[in-house]
Amino acid sequence: MTALTERIARLIAVDGPISVASYFALCLSDPRHGYYMAREPFGRAGDFTTAPEISQMFGELVGVWLALAWRAVGRPERPLVVEIGPGRGTLARDMLRTLEKVEPGLRSSASFRLVETSPRLKTVQRVTLEGTGVDIQWHDSLDDLPDRPLLIVGNELFDAIPIRQFVKAGGGWRERAIGLSDSGKLAFVAGAGSLDPALLPPDAAEVPEGTVFETAPAREAVMQGIAERIAAAGAGLFIDYGHFRHGFGDTLQAVRRHKPEDPLENPGEADLTAHVDFSALADRARVAGLDTHFATQGEFLLGLGLLDRAGRLGAAADEAGREEIRAAVERLAGPDQMGELFKVLAVLPRGVAVPPFARS
Repeated sequence: MTALTERIARLIAVDGPISVASYFALCLSDPRHGYYMAREPFGRAGDFTTAPEISQMFGELVGVWLALAWRAVGRPERPLVVEIGPGRGTLARDMLRTLEKVEPGLRSSASFRLVETSPRLKTVQRVTLEGTGVDIQWHDSLDDLPDRPLLIVGNELFDAIPIRQFVKAGGGWRERAIGLSDSGKLAFVAGAGSLDPALLPPDAAEVPEGTVFETAPAREAVMQGIAERIAAAGAGLFIDYGHFRHGFGDTLQAVRRHKPEDPLENPGEADLTAHVDFSALADRARVAGLDTHFATQGEFLLGLGLLDRAGRLGAAADEAGREEIRAAVERLAGPDQMGELFKVLAVLPRGVAVPPFARS
């Protein structure tokens, strides 16, 4: 039993079952025992590997997209280039290196910011970004950013923001919660909360009892805040695993040491995530007056020249290096790997399109 398990069990014993959203937030962000506050999650020695850690090509192509987006929105002066949820800082490092080569005007005029809540990860990011020659500032929240044109990137951001779950029971929808079993272990239970039927997909009446439906108001609030800033001037790019349309199903999952496990088994010691509903995020962006553009990660990277970049890197590598590059391309863009599972959402001012997305 983890230290956080004991704490959550005490909370439940005193106050009753807690929502999945509350459990999710405690697991990741508890100040003492939260996963991102106390553990090193990234890389082979951690619990999972993100796309920037697989290959420099990922961050380079995201950097190319930022340069294209800056040009497309009119080259605003003194923009903020922001990564939210920057992990170890690997993506930011590769983007900065690329911008220096492909768009020095943006690199020299922009102010570079990272939005990060974990003090431990901020320290890791500072080490990663040493030697970039760029004055980078850190913020705890989007609200702390100055009011300037915004170019923002979030990679595997929204999957780590809590969700709510509802279960179809007795013809209605009750909020799924975390309680205690007869043996004192954490267990899923049907809570007291209910769901507004207007939030359900049209076929909700046809799904069987026990079906799970997920909503993520906290994610949508983050997107709304970003979209309202971009509406004045800027662009946003968000990459995560999930789906383009509303649907049903339990996507709450935990990963530990690169293997899936029960989400209730080791709170605070396993990464907890859920699939992202990109349609819900896009709805918030459109309400703010923005256009939205979708692609799979494979379409996005290949459309920006992943194969050409791999070829240039391979020309300067030995056979072992070329094989590593080939494997990275397949992992990042292959349809049976990250290429289809991961989706890309670009949010842009009305009438603006940035390759590889077509004009709305």
